Amino acid sequence: MSDGASEGPSGDAVALRADGIEQAFGDVEVLSGVDLTVERGEVAAVVGPNGSGKSTLLRVLAGLDGAAGGDVAVPSGAGGARRVGFLPQQPAFREGFTARDTLEFYASLLPGVGSNAVAATLGRVGLADVGDRAVGSLSGGMTRLLGLGQAVLGDPAVLLLDEPGSGLDPAMVERLFAVVGDLAAEGTGVVVASHELPAVEAHADTVYVLDDGGFVASGAPATLLDETDTASLSEAFLRLVRAEAGESTVRAGAGGGGSESGDAEETEVRDDE
Repeated sequence: MSDGASEGPSGDAVALRADGIEQAFGDVEVLSGVDLTVERGEVAAVVGPNGSGKSTLLRVLAGLDGAAGGDVAVPSGAGGARRVGFLPQQPAFREGFTARDTLEFYASLLPGVGSNAVAATLGRVGLADVGDRAVGSLSGGMTRLLGLGQAVLGDPAVLLLDEPGSGLDPAMVERLFAVVGDLAAEGTGVVVASHELPAVEAHADTVYVLDDGGFVASGAPATLLDETDTASLSEAFLRLVRAEAGESTVRAGAGGGGSESGDAEETEVRDDE
């Protein structure tokens, strides 16, 4: 990941720019020349069929995986104690610690981030009342909110969320996306990969449809609905990926054959500075 300042049409407003990202697993091409620019304060949603490369793209953007080609840049000096925060699909935390202990641990890895920031983060993600509860006793939704808390510690310039609403009830999905919207309103650039299309339609500024190794469409939710002459993002999605309702949309890479490991991967939460 490059430390250099981003340049281009948005100037200082650019939070993250990815150019020509390529990735493959063996002979299976997953990403083929993907370009993505996210501005500060923007919520950009990446949607696509299972196996289309969403998780792979986010891991490359986070700097967890190297790309076969291309470059990712976040402006130097952007953000607080860290430049990039990352929430994996399956956040996992060490048993025996409370939610507060867990965030205290991650805060200790970030310069200048102390107990006050931990308390504020617990409140921000809606876990203030369960801060002293053991991690193992948290519900799936609470665990995901704790993962979001870990990701936002240190006020990152860019927040990357991989399927944050997976397995959550509709009310919890709305809460999580509302928190994301609040973070964006404070100037954070957000990239979220999600199958929760109603929430994406309600909260995303820009939607990128990933299929066949690249973005087959992008634009504001209302723009995609107009372009596809559909009444919902779910209908627009099916049209854009050339699928019928009830049809399998599992992808096996841009070139066919094999499978993409990223979307099914279980990853421990790590500091992605």
